[in-house]
Amino acid sequence: MDPNTPTSFHLSTLCGPHSLVFTWPIMSWSGQLGWALTHPLTISEYETLKKLLKPDFEDMVPWYSGTSTDLFKTVFDLMISVTLFVGRFDMRMMQAAMNKTPDESKSSDLLYDHLDGKDELWFDFIADTGDGGNSTYAIARLLAQPSLVVKSDDSRLIFPRGELLLIGGDLAYPNPCSFTYERRFFCPFEYALQPPAWYTPDHIALEKPELPLGVSELRQYSGPQCFMIPGNHDWFDGLNTFMRYVCHKSWLGGWFLPQKRSYFALKLPNGWWVFGLDQALHGDIDVYQFKFFAELCQQKVGEHDSVILITHEPNWLLDWYWGDKTGKNVTYLIREYLKGRCKLRMAGDLHHYMRHSCTESKEPVHVQHLLVNGCGGAFLHPTHVFENFKECYGNKYETKAVYPSYEDSSKIALGNILKFRRKNWQFDVIGGFVYFVLVFSMFPQCDSFRILHEDSWDGRVNSFFNATWNAIFEILEHSYVSLAGVLTLLTVSFFFVPTKLSRRRRALLGFLHAAAHITSAVLLMLLMELGIEICIRNHLLATSGYHTLYEWYRQAESEHFPDPTGLRARLEQWTFGLYPACIKYLMSAFDIPEVMAVTRSTICRKGIESLPRGGAIIYYVSVFLYFWVLSTPVVSMVFGSYLYVCINWFHIHFDEAFSSLRIANYKAFTRFHIKKSGDLEVFTLAVDKVPKEWMLDPDWDMEPKEPLQMSHTRRFPSKWRAASGWSDPTSVVRVVDQFVIPRTAVDPLLPDSAP
Repeated sequence: MDPNTPTSFHLSTLCGPHSLVFTWPIMSWSGQLGWALTHPLTISEYETLKKLLKPDFEDMVPWYSGTSTDLFKTVFDLMISVTLFVGRFDMRMMQAAMNKTPDESKSSDLLYDHLDGKDELWFDFIADTGDGGNSTYAIARLLAQPSLVVKSDDSRLIFPRGELLLIGGDLAYPNPCSFTYERRFFCPFEYALQPPAWYTPDHIALEKPELPLGVSELRQYSGPQCFMIPGNHDWFDGLNTFMRYVCHKSWLGGWFLPQKRSYFALKLPNGWWVFGLDQALHGDIDVYQFKFFAELCQQKVGEHDSVILITHEPNWLLDWYWGDKTGKNVTYLIREYLKGRCKLRMAGDLHHYMRHSCTESKEPVHVQHLLVNGCGGAFLHPTHVFENFKECYGNKYETKAVYPSYEDSSKIALGNILKFRRKNWQFDVIGGFVYFVLVFSMFPQCDSFRILHEDSWDGRVNSFFNATWNAIFEILEHSYVSLAGVLTLLTVSFFFVPTKLSRRRRALLGFLHAAAHITSAVLLMLLMELGIEICIRNHLLATSGYHTLYEWYRQAESEHFPDPTGLRARLEQWTFGLYPACIKYLMSAFDIPEVMAVTRSTICRKGIESLPRGGAIIYYVSVFLYFWVLSTPVVSMVFGSYLYVCINWFHIHFDEAFSSLRIANYKAFTRFHIKKSGDLEVFTLAVDKVPKEWMLDPDWDMEPKEPLQMSHTRRFPSKWRAASGWSDPTSVVRVVDQFVIPRTAVDPLLPDSAP
């Protein structure tokens, strides 16, 4: 075929149902935009366009951005949720009230047994998904593949795609809203496994499950399905967005969503159950939810059945870490109703992987295995701060697997010193302003040059530090604005220290943190003042008043652009003097060092009272601009060093010290296999490094697609692959943990007590 012959490929063919998303790369293809939008593409043009197209993934959430409206909304939603919903209104109560079945243990809205009849079952678990698009898509791409071939030691393991996907909460960050759910959560999953052709994003499911075409009941549907519980971030708006996008939607990409409530029970093959609990913002289940699962344990779960319990928070780790006791209803359910049938408890919330297994004990074992896997897409959390966890439910546990390792986790924390500012440049907005407030009352230091009067460098250094201490004491004794800033910083530093430490240690650590910032701000102030003073004494500044730049301009103008006709004089007359005045003051605005130096000299000679209010404002604005640029690298260095010391020495600030790094790597999901024998195989598969660049997958592009074909039946279901083939998640995925939970042995002489 002639490469210039038009083909039937149009832009919509390439981009699919979400072609609007790809308008920005097309805009960069200048010169042929209009033609490409209105005409078929030739083969050569089509291939060129494919190379230009890239997914428009969201970056990792900038948690330290002082200018992010999303973060301000998160704080506001959290305050409203805590004051309004906790203890006053609970969406879970409304769900219970809306249940049409009086006996909840038999409710089809909460109990799903359509998978029970299978001989075996593969299913997956992830949590904490919608942060950065690259990391979320990397996991979604792995979940969507028809099979994964993974090398493990000397063997070659083949994992079929999970028929069931369980998501353990925190679907999107930083807050639940249409944008975060659609762009950070749904978008990566739709790229990994496309929804059906008849799917419309605005559709609201009134009666679920809305079965696909040709399927009369849920048991007959053979495609992948998904159930999920909400996390604390999903509860920030009272669960409104979760209900709208999960309980009243039928598709997450190509995963079918039969779920109707925020909690559920699944009856799986060979005596296995999954309980998905909704802990809301309490860290516990409510009484209505407790009643449902308690009755289920009594009426449905057999004596020799096995239960997998999913909560969003890993209470066993967090309670040990904080020295607290939460989730009392969940604990009571496990102890008094499950009575040893809980073989595995899983959670997310902590964005790493850890598994603890119960050691041999004479005491009753309430939960055999404790598993945390929050590596679904969110920033990485450390593991080394939880290294000493050993006991839960009165049983002893030992660590069986950790990802990343304790050593790697500790080394990663070093990034707070080296990379904090590069990762969180928006933090400069706040940091530079805070430093300026701390030393505002100290400008100017008219006698700063005395520091250099010493004959030796040792004497100058000592004189410099003496001046620093004198400035700090002057702030405490005489200033108002700076003293208010110091007191505010001390208070904030104290309350910023986690309550895990005693009050005395919090006070000491908070004081040292604040003192480091105050000292740094004063040192920078003295260095800046000393630099200005040196420039003035060497006639580099404050030589011609406020309008040095304008005087230079007039001199250059008269020398190189003579005006024999007197045009400039007439322009000045015609504009009533605005012509030269505007240029004069505009140039003075750009000559900030000269304005600052001249005003400083005036203040040192006559005092600040000699300046009009406008002149004082101009001076402090000029000082702020230079001091802000000088201080921002230092404030990031001091704050990053504080986080590093705290996380590695005191094991505190595990959230703050790693959210600052915004690490997209170290992502994982857990794949389960209920064997025909009833044993449960558990594999955790991980990707150490997440790709940052993606390209259109040629295998996906070339595979024929039928109009109504379900995406899970395709050989290549995911739209994008890594730009470097060797770094694609499907090529580098590896097994970081695997174990087997045997089926509970049944005594043939004792009949099962389940009805």
